[in-house]
Amino acid sequence: MTSPSVGPERGLLRPHGAHDRASPASESASTSVPPAPGTMATDSWALAVDEQEAAAESLSNLHLKEEKIKPDANGAVVKTNANSEKADEEEKEDRAAQSLLNKLIRSNLVDNTNQVEVLQRDPSSPLYSVKSFEELRLKPQLLQGVYAMGFNRPSKIQENALPLMLAEPPQNLIAQSQSGTGKTAAFVLAMLSQVEPANRYPQCLCLSPTYELALQTGKVIEQMGKFYPELKLAYAVRGNKLERGQKISEHIVIGTPGTVLDWCSKLKFIDPKKIKVFVLDEADVMIATQGHQDQSIRIQRMLPRNCQMLLFSATFEDSVWKFAQKVVPDPNIIKLKREEETLDTIKQYYVLCNNRDEKFQALCNLYGAITIAQAMIFCHTRKTASWLAAELSKEGHQVALLSGEMMVEQRAAVIERFREGKEKVLVTTNVCARGIDVEQVSVVINFDLPVDKDGNPDNETYLHRIGRTGRFGKRGLAVNMVDSKHSMNILNRIQEHFNKKIERLDTDDLDEIEKIAN
Repeated sequence: MTSPSVGPERGLLRPHGAHDRASPASESASTSVPPAPGTMATDSWALAVDEQEAAAESLSNLHLKEEKIKPDANGAVVKTNANSEKADEEEKEDRAAQSLLNKLIRSNLVDNTNQVEVLQRDPSSPLYSVKSFEELRLKPQLLQGVYAMGFNRPSKIQENALPLMLAEPPQNLIAQSQSGTGKTAAFVLAMLSQVEPANRYPQCLCLSPTYELALQTGKVIEQMGKFYPELKLAYAVRGNKLERGQKISEHIVIGTPGTVLDWCSKLKFIDPKKIKVFVLDEADVMIATQGHQDQSIRIQRMLPRNCQMLLFSATFEDSVWKFAQKVVPDPNIIKLKREEETLDTIKQYYVLCNNRDEKFQALCNLYGAITIAQAMIFCHTRKTASWLAAELSKEGHQVALLSGEMMVEQRAAVIERFREGKEKVLVTTNVCARGIDVEQVSVVINFDLPVDKDGNPDNETYLHRIGRTGRFGKRGLAVNMVDSKHSMNILNRIQEHFNKKIERLDTDDLDEIEKIAN
């Protein structure tokens, strides 16, 4: 996907951060986007790591009053005025940021053991799945692009989705797939296969919930289209100003719903009637954003009847289903049966404490008595997390802190360092740690028990948190800190829900602690 140099002389700039971690391959592709406000500079990845290392050092030199602690955007702990109530707020779940984080920290595909269930629109037609990319009869330059990206054989979702997407006539699809299953590469391949490079107008349209997620998809298109120099790509994102009355000549347009809608209707940069493939990515994130759902449906209604519609979502609660059915007529459906997370291989304990300081002491006793490879410690609020990180680093522990006000790239850098073992303890709030898999985590400590916004036990979060220690067939250890009647009640209800006994642990008794480690 080469192009004339995209630079100021053409009035076109590459977006900041668009190629933060892209391979050199993607440097040549045509991307007509201005820099977006608030995105990080191109070398943000290295920067974020440097900042985190500096943060780790500054953290270990801290002696702060606990009520005046708040991590700054780099994960360092800084003084704030005591009336800064925001630090104590619970984190708001930001699905788009979570999805971006998962993309940044994934270096390879997840080995997914989940069963794939395929519901065909026409049950009488034969069901194909492929075990190699050769079977798909791709254009040679696309096959070359696939192999250059390091895909040797199709992932589970690709085995089933690609034959449907590349069928003649093309089939509509609603697919469930988590981050790391290869679904972006699958729909990119479908788009690239349908493009006629000789026709200089948009033929494929891809909607992403945010600017940053659109850039991630763009990177995949650039990498996969590396050997297809005629292909051109444009980003329909806020701030990409084009002259009124101009028509876009790029073959593929990726963008956010509001801008794409403007380009199709008000500004008429795109003729929606010529679109052959319409992809709506991350539908669950999309409907969580005000206005995106209606805008997406309005775009879909402008497209021709024979346009191929592809919709992807990590989860399929009712609201997502209803949305998907409005967007995709007569779909084939691919679902991943959820892998059962189990607590069978995890030893669970609780420690009775009277207050936060006693919880901290119990934690220190635990660390003093057993060897812990790597641990994740969950706190309910940012304020507690930053206090705990500072206290632990005073005790000489190598601590990483994940907090919601850090930029996504910085969070990714923190997780990467933790994965590499540069820090042995990761202190985090609920929201930040969704979907993070670190194989070496042997102990999970709930400094605060997980509760929902109404103060009831959040059983699913409990399972996700401690389930990570028992993954990969290992035995794990989970320790819950209980500091009130209320939290004891929460613990009892969690115990009843899973029908698994949580034993009491006396952290003042060294022999008892040593026993649990064996």
